[in-house]
Amino acid sequence: MNGSFRRIDTHRFGPWALVTGASSGIGREFARQLAANGLNLVLAARRRPVLDDVGRDLAARHGVEYRCLPVDLAADGALDAVVDATDDLDIGLIISSTGDMVLGEFLTTDRDDLLRELTLNAETHLGLSHHFGQRLSRRRRGGIMLVSSIAGLQPVPYVANYAATKAYLLTLGAAIHRELAPSGINVTVLTPGATDTPMITRFGADHSPMRRMIMPVQACVSDGLAALSANRPVRISGRMNRATIAVLPRSARSRVFGAMNRSMAERVTPATPPPVHAAE
Repeated sequence: MNGSFRRIDTHRFGPWALVTGASSGIGREFARQLAANGLNLVLAARRRPVLDDVGRDLAARHGVEYRCLPVDLAADGALDAVVDATDDLDIGLIISSTGDMVLGEFLTTDRDDLLRELTLNAETHLGLSHHFGQRLSRRRRGGIMLVSSIAGLQPVPYVANYAATKAYLLTLGAAIHRELAPSGINVTVLTPGATDTPMITRFGADHSPMRRMIMPVQACVSDGLAALSANRPVRISGRMNRATIAVLPRSARSRVFGAMNRSMAERVTPATPPPVHAAE
């Protein structure tokens, strides 16, 4: 693994950071770069053994402390579990990167799966932002990073609910960016496109036309931390992603991204599909 990382202000954003979705993908890379900065970590995700491995590795490499929090953030009482696990810590930064994507036709997807996706992709981030926003306001410094997606910038068929939840994060984050700024809190919504994570492999995007747009996860996270340090409300990661959004009209993006998702859904699901999930 490349050892480079984006430097951040550890006084403003330390000494502890909470990272959700820390077991893989973007969340795991956030944990790595924050540990390289010397921040102690609360690592939250569902898989305790993976979290233990991540924590031990980062502690050995960077001399940081860590606390594992195995939790399903879509389950009842998940926010209470996070609060209980962090009440005694001076949390200066929240990386809210957990997420789930259901790929397939809206009408043939089980409603319970869509509701779980809605909870994980929207309600979870709302709860974390509200609770830790209050704590950081009393502290008068710190940061909140919400991980959205370029899917939230337009309607996207075959991931309709996912795109809607990511649009919610964009609106929420940009609004509380303004509200919390007078309290010395930086709020940034990171908006990745296709990024080199297990989700990409699971859905076969690395073998689709989308492969040309896949961004290294390290670059995506570094871009996000730079935007957080500069207190940008929203950051679309990657030049190609920014150019695509700037050049293609919203309606055209909806058609192009929808066609890509339909193609992926047809490849990875049978004729009467269960929904395909990817949880970070």
